[in-house]
Amino acid sequence: MDYDSIFRKRPMFAVTLPTLATRPRPLDPVLNAAGRIILGKDREIRQAIACLLAGGHLLIEDLPGVGKTTLAHALARLLGLAFSRIQFTSDLLPADITGVSIYERQRGEFRFLPGPVFSQLILADEINRATPKTQSALLEAMEERQVTVEGETRPLPEPFFVIATQNPSHQIGTFPLPESQLDRFLMRIELGYPDRNAERTLLAAGGQRALADQLSPLVAARDLPVLQSEVAGVHAAAPLIDYVQALVEASRRDPAFQHGLSPRAGLALLAAARAWAWLDGRDMVLPDDVQEVLPAVARHRLRATQGTGMARAEDITALIRTVPIP
Repeated sequence: MDYDSIFRKRPMFAVTLPTLATRPRPLDPVLNAAGRIILGKDREIRQAIACLLAGGHLLIEDLPGVGKTTLAHALARLLGLAFSRIQFTSDLLPADITGVSIYERQRGEFRFLPGPVFSQLILADEINRATPKTQSALLEAMEERQVTVEGETRPLPEPFFVIATQNPSHQIGTFPLPESQLDRFLMRIELGYPDRNAERTLLAAGGQRALADQLSPLVAARDLPVLQSEVAGVHAAAPLIDYVQALVEASRRDPAFQHGLSPRAGLALLAAARAWAWLDGRDMVLPDDVQEVLPAVARHRLRATQGTGMARAEDITALIRTVPIP
């Protein structure tokens, strides 16, 4: 099928978009540098950056020690973002995240001490080890991009990107995120174990964390909102939007899932597909882009009919196969 002719078909009065394929891809150096730190995980690195470009937040669920924290450190350094790490524990309080007001006797007034959430890239480490009340303090900040403390609302820095890590829910001492809060993450990924060659290199080098701390910014933080605007302008033709809608509707009829994808999930899927196409140097979204990002966008939003867990990867693959490309 000739996707190029189908997805470039526009009305005669439409504005012609610039062709991104003729431009340098400004984040290629970031992808390459991060790939030298997180070995053998090029796809997962690209997913993380696509999530940032789409204006969303990222959830990484995996076992301890596979590089989740190192990935967040590396991206913060390479993108020139102010970085904060919040270690979630069972005794962490909401004020430990958002900040508190203290009374200064000399001045006779209260002064606000901002919490670690007032940064540009937040690593919420082991978010499911905190109580639901504390989890909500961060998740509300993610949704509103502002926090309200003692009646005063304060905006968060721009850009604002949260990478939350989560241990598998079967581990002792975890509080699983409810579905309504999981939906606030644009994408969910797993890093998994490295392949044999990558792990051999990692063992010989004695780890990559020190190298991540030595990275220099390759992109200015002030340029990221501009790049996000470019991503939002990537063209999605009517047949492509029909395809996204067909996938969403098919998920609602699929007996493998307890419920289907919401309209917000459809918007998230389209935003992530735009970012994936932009990273590939294109000014239009193809069905391949949608299929590439669908598992990361959809799995944590769908519950399997069998059991109580989220949808399996093979269920998403089957969903893709049931929906024809227009």
